Amino acid sequence: MDRLELLALYDLKERLTVEYPDMRREAGDRVVRHAPLAPKRGFRDGFISYSRLDEATVESAIDQQVQAFAALGADFEWKVYDHDTPADLRQRLTARGFESDEPEAIMALPLALAQPVLLAPVTRDVRRLEDADQLDDVLGVQREVWQQEHSGLAGYLRDTMIQHPELLSVYVAYDQGRPVASGWLRHDTASPFASLWGGSTLEARRGRGFYTALLAARVQEALRRGAAYLTIDASPMSAPIVQRLGFIHLTTAWACNWRAAPDNGTAILEGPDHGR
Repeated sequence: MDRLELLALYDLKERLTVEYPDMRREAGDRVVRHAPLAPKRGFRDGFISYSRLDEATVESAIDQQVQAFAALGADFEWKVYDHDTPADLRQRLTARGFESDEPEAIMALPLALAQPVLLAPVTRDVRRLEDADQLDDVLGVQREVWQQEHSGLAGYLRDTMIQHPELLSVYVAYDQGRPVASGWLRHDTASPFASLWGGSTLEARRGRGFYTALLAARVQEALRRGAAYLTIDASPMSAPIVQRLGFIHLTTAWACNWRAAPDNGTAILEGPDHGR
């Protein structure tokens, strides 16, 4: 399968038909919207997973999505991919008041081609959490790396681990008993793709193999779950690392965020794998 075929499969399974247990999927002719079942400020906002628009439909579609989420009092993210149409969709959204984040590289690894370093036994102390009460170790790493409170992330991870444990595997890497890196893997068996999220390492422990060990643990988990591909929304820091390990660049994406109310600094949907 070449890059364009893989991108088309990604669009179909991870954007067009994807469903989330805590969200209401609303599919129109040109836009797929996911609305929170019970909006909680700072927990899980709504988002647009897919759109296919043109010059004649784009402005009315933007109006419709803003109105729909405003009626819920919910923020939402419209993730714009480089191959989406119209070509100036991101510019149109920012002109309408959306805040555009930095670009992320959407990358994928055919797991059948995973390099030996990702398949070898993990020698670092990397543990998969079995209990949501252990999440303090994950959140401690995220807070120290990003200097933010992540109560929204805590709620998302806790609720998913308890209510839908089959969807999520959360990992922490330790150095002499101290948590130094964390990240998680999401996989819905309806899709051939598993996805990497949140990968972060304390600054003092970077360059020592903890990120690669955390990645290897999740690659091996994805294989056990029966996934065929592993995806990552890679930050500029993680993209060179995973590219060296065989990940293919599919496209580039920008998260464009609409705020229904002043940002309280805690909302997070899932978060890219940063390589930090």
